[in-house]
Amino acid sequence: MKKNLYKIFIASTIVLLVGCKDYLEYEPKGTLTADQLTTPDKVDQLVTAAYAAIGNDFWDGPITSMWAYGSVRSDDAYKGGGSVGDVGEYNTYEQYNLVTPTTIGNANNTWTRAYGAISRTNFALKALNDLTDAQFAEKKVRQGELRFLRGHMHFLLKVLFKNIPYIDETLSEEDILAVSNRQYTNDELWNKIAEDFQVAIDNLPETQSQVGRANKLAAKAYLAKVRLYQAYQQDETHKVTSINPQRLNEVVALTTEVINSNKYRLQPDFAENFLYGFDNGPESVFAVQFSINDGTEIGRLSMATSLNYSLAPQYGCCWFHIPSQNMVNAFKTTATGLPQFDTFNNEVVTDADLTPTGKPVDPRLDHTVGVQGHPFKYNPSVIYNHSWERIPELYGGFGNMKEQQEATSSSFKKIGPFYGSAKNIDIIRYADVLLWQAEALIELGRPEEALPLINQVRARAKNSTNRTKLANGTNPSNYNINEYINGVNITWNQENARKAMQWERRLEFAMESPRFFDLVRWGIAAETLNTYLDVEKTRKTFLSAAKFTKGRDEYFPIPQREIDFTKGLYVQNPGY
Repeated sequence: MKKNLYKIFIASTIVLLVGCKDYLEYEPKGTLTADQLTTPDKVDQLVTAAYAAIGNDFWDGPITSMWAYGSVRSDDAYKGGGSVGDVGEYNTYEQYNLVTPTTIGNANNTWTRAYGAISRTNFALKALNDLTDAQFAEKKVRQGELRFLRGHMHFLLKVLFKNIPYIDETLSEEDILAVSNRQYTNDELWNKIAEDFQVAIDNLPETQSQVGRANKLAAKAYLAKVRLYQAYQQDETHKVTSINPQRLNEVVALTTEVINSNKYRLQPDFAENFLYGFDNGPESVFAVQFSINDGTEIGRLSMATSLNYSLAPQYGCCWFHIPSQNMVNAFKTTATGLPQFDTFNNEVVTDADLTPTGKPVDPRLDHTVGVQGHPFKYNPSVIYNHSWERIPELYGGFGNMKEQQEATSSSFKKIGPFYGSAKNIDIIRYADVLLWQAEALIELGRPEEALPLINQVRARAKNSTNRTKLANGTNPSNYNINEYINGVNITWNQENARKAMQWERRLEFAMESPRFFDLVRWGIAAETLNTYLDVEKTRKTFLSAAKFTKGRDEYFPIPQREIDFTKGLYVQNPGY
């Protein structure tokens, strides 16, 4: 059983004073009144409940894994499932033009759950503010943790919806009802989110005695993420109009402090980021914690990806989140071991190409994609097979890998028709920190400093082949990956460095969901995704009418129910 703060999880008995619009009507299962929350131990339980809230989700409205919002809406993945209409709102996401304020479906639930988590942090902060430092020695540390959690939830909402109401602990219920989603400009809203992480930095220690709690370095990493997104300044129609060098320099400074702390490093084997038993390892800067066999009925299981297991005999449902042909093609490499960049999608990679003597590929392919005849989840006796695919003629060809656990894993449990595991979901990996710094340096005109950072990630990928082997000890694919060497296999100028960095993020985090948000941040979502669709719709007929509209589809619409509830106080995003 994991040794983390969720051993004292009591979320079902803690009051939820939900703090945004229609969520004020939420009825908790059990409550404690405010006048009961006067002792440090009870207030500390509120903090634990706030941690629990950032993982309280399900596939019908995730706030942990963003697979439906960041992978399926990008060129990385198809929806999957049993038909186009199976969880049909996810089909609208990958079609883009079908999304409307009334058809965003499960994104409504994500809005609800994210603001519910924010309400828990705010309620806990109010209770903490009523205690003195003498009464509760950990007061400032817990305040820092709560500000971190609140920043995380507001960040998630912002990258999904852009123009959101910012809710803090100073607002009464009446005040909340008067908060507009346009109270702040885009830049001001980023600053409000950044303030939470700065308070966390100012109050948190570098290490915590309980695994799972946010620390100062995690707050610095997250603030770097905020400033990186903020650096790409967008106009009202989401066009990137400039890149702010001041914000980029902040990213460099913050990530340098995280790197120089020597508290984090890349996992030696890429596989270990996706296997139960390696949670909270050296690469995990901050993660949502899960558990099993913890004394509760079903455990504290991760269920956001519970639709995504295959029809293999040991599973049986439901085969969502399927790698796109475009993404599989992206793992091809040249004879020099670099990505194929501009030509990667000129020909289709098939099973027959992915053999020890086939097309050269990046080893991360076999960590990310289920391929016919290749070991599944690093078990050479469990071989991926097309028979596991639910509707192969519609979405088939490959399976997903990273988010799944073997059925024999002690982390795994079947819950009704769905599947959960106790594997943590990393919100920030150390690879993120390295590549965020590389990105900032490249845009500052310092690409030579970014080169060793990107090469660290590629070197780890090159050395991550031990777990992917077939039963006879050979590699299932023809692995060929090398580091970038200026003047030898690449001319390392700003343009090529930018391309290399963007490719590295795609390959490193494929099927982990950042892809769509990266494209929006870089200001290239419309161009990239319409180019993807032009080719992909010739391969997959269900995409034949799909179209990404620039200036609209970079963000979800504000849910119509929220606009109705606020009697028009909320302003709809452009294009909807």
